Amino acid sequence: MTDPDAAGKTMDKAELRRMALARRNALDDARRAADSRLIAAAAAPILNSLSPEMISLYLPIGSECDAELLMGMADPSDINFGLPVVVDDRTIVFHLYRKGDRLVAGGFGTRVPEVSAPLVYPDVIVIPMVAFDRRGARLGYGRGHYDRAITRLRRAGLDPKLLGIAFSIQEVARIPVEAHDVHLDWVVTEKETLDFRANKD
Repeated sequence: MTDPDAAGKTMDKAELRRMALARRNALDDARRAADSRLIAAAAAPILNSLSPEMISLYLPIGSECDAELLMGMADPSDINFGLPVVVDDRTIVFHLYRKGDRLVAGGFGTRVPEVSAPLVYPDVIVIPMVAFDRRGARLGYGRGHYDRAITRLRRAGLDPKLLGIAFSIQEVARIPVEAHDVHLDWVVTEKETLDFRANKD
């Protein structure tokens, strides 16, 4: 891990984001693909142990870890999948996705199900990230889509489990946390699985 606080300086989110993205973008395609497979293999048992009916994944953009690999590793007889869909600058919702479904262009370079795909309410959300720390804090792209979506689900009486997947080089020493920031239940990298559930008790 590259320690952003090594010089005693507490970095803000923008600087942490810039540094973590630069490290992730520097991974070559072969390394990214191999590490994505390791991450998916380590994350699949967590998903299967939860016996969820609906998992929200994401299709990778840019240099993100490939969450779609989980569709081939989670138990297909018991689990359905959804994808996040950007509705506006503040909102994402989740739509049903089956392997091979037609996808259309979504916001911010994403590929999403057609609008006719049913809305779904995930039991587990696999969350992309730019950076993470060992307290379970997550740094995204700065738009707050996932934080707001998860807050809405919780206000509706749902309690989705939150699984972050990332390359180990995306770890930072400490992410500044604001009141609206959602903490993760797990982070899985190609090297280890971090379980933060005890921190939430």
